[in-house]
Amino acid sequence: MLFLYGFGFVAALVLVVLLTPFVIRLAHAVGAVDRPNERKVHTRIMPRLGGLAIFLAFAGGFLAVSPVFGLIDTGMKANTVWGILIGGAIIVLTGALDDRFDLKPKYKLLGIVAASLVVVAFDMKVEFITLPFVESGHSLSNWLSIPITIFWIVGVTNAINLIDGLDGLAAGVSAISVGTILALAVMMGNVTVILLCAVLLGSAIGFLFFNFHPAKIFMGDSGALFLGFAIATLSILGFKQATLVSFVVPLFIIAIPFYDTMFAIIRRKWNGKPWSAADKNHLHHCLMRLGLSHRQTVLAIYGLSLVFGLLAILLSNAAQWVTVIVVFVTLFLVEVGGELIGIMHRKKKPVLSFMRWLMQPK
Repeated sequence: MLFLYGFGFVAALVLVVLLTPFVIRLAHAVGAVDRPNERKVHTRIMPRLGGLAIFLAFAGGFLAVSPVFGLIDTGMKANTVWGILIGGAIIVLTGALDDRFDLKPKYKLLGIVAASLVVVAFDMKVEFITLPFVESGHSLSNWLSIPITIFWIVGVTNAINLIDGLDGLAAGVSAISVGTILALAVMMGNVTVILLCAVLLGSAIGFLFFNFHPAKIFMGDSGALFLGFAIATLSILGFKQATLVSFVVPLFIIAIPFYDTMFAIIRRKWNGKPWSAADKNHLHHCLMRLGLSHRQTVLAIYGLSLVFGLLAILLSNAAQWVTVIVVFVTLFLVEVGGELIGIMHRKKKPVLSFMRWLMQPK
């Protein structure tokens, strides 16, 4: 079994390394390039479409091991995996069109929802919810299960897309998230998820050879949307009865893109801008304003992602009261940290202001 996982990982890594140079030429040929502007960090025209190489390597890596895949007792329907591949193809096509034509947000959302419906059609959805401090779980009916599943996939997919702002950032953070799901799948003995995570991890790490600073290609929306979609669907596949256990473990897995997205929504609300409006105040922008270099910023966010990944692994078997305490402490530290670096607003810092008020002599 270990050989099978390793073979899938290596196959995907080799494929993405071989395919990416061709995708670079294709991106230039069709005009799928990213041009510098006042909001971008890069200063030269860069090819996009990197997600095409990632997806093809993922699909090829899976197909390379699929002849023996059917011999493994996975404990779930094999066609569920094909749901990920078909849904992923829709996502990559949507992202590729955006990489070339800059689609409006509503059209990208339509593509993500369509891919989510494919996943649901292949019987992969949240079916069970366990609430904090309640021993018995609750089965979800289709009218509730399906929208929750679609909401989860759309949310995670967009969160990964929003953090894609520096060379190697989204690919590295996604690789750490996939590695966390892989570790949890090993603990649970979920063969299907272990194999798919190994293949996806090979694709993401192999792409970093071309995408880490200084990048030769951007993954574009085709890559960021696909990685977000894959992480969302793998989390459902791996924790089909735990995806909504207070949202704790899954949200710790994607903590950095999740918090960055929440801060972005709050920031744009405070500034009277639509939630989809682009700006230059994401986590990586704030860290660079503090004086960190491009690479230092990316490595710092990698470090934060690893911390949250380890917390997710630890909390997966922790007592519920421990989980609640860790969540509250984490929320407080994240809020204070966000206010310190000005990720929400340069002047509005409610928690820090309240803390200063408390510390003032009466």
